[in-house]
Amino acid sequence: VQLVESGGGMVQPGGSLRLSCAASGFTFSSYDMSWVRQAPGKGPEWVSAINTGGGSTYYADSVKGRFTISRDNAKNTLYLQMNSLKPEDTALYYCARMTTGWGTFDGMDYWGKGTLVTVSS
Repeated sequence: VQLVESGGGMVQPGGSLRLSCAASGFTFSSYDMSWVRQAPGKGPEWVSAINTGGGSTYYADSVKGRFTISRDNAKNTLYLQMNSLKPEDTALYYCARMTTGWGTFDGMDYWGKGTLVTVSS
């Protein structure tokens, strides 16, 4: 199993970024997927999740209305479109495969290495 995030970078407040997570080594379309972020000096925060078919999603209150999760099962890729970025969105963003229980980190069995998002003027 391999999850490789990309698309991070530095952006000004109010800007946008699109993160991607390329999955391999498993049947991507059979698993719910999540984005988790960890800001410097803080614990992990479950940001968003999507079910296998893309019809059910979850967003943390902190990103609701600004971030959009999506997936392309034909390309084995998970996405996170981030708009209206704020300095408090600065974090290392990870994609994770989910096995059981939405909202529990114990239910995420594989994680990527993360991509860094920095929001600063």
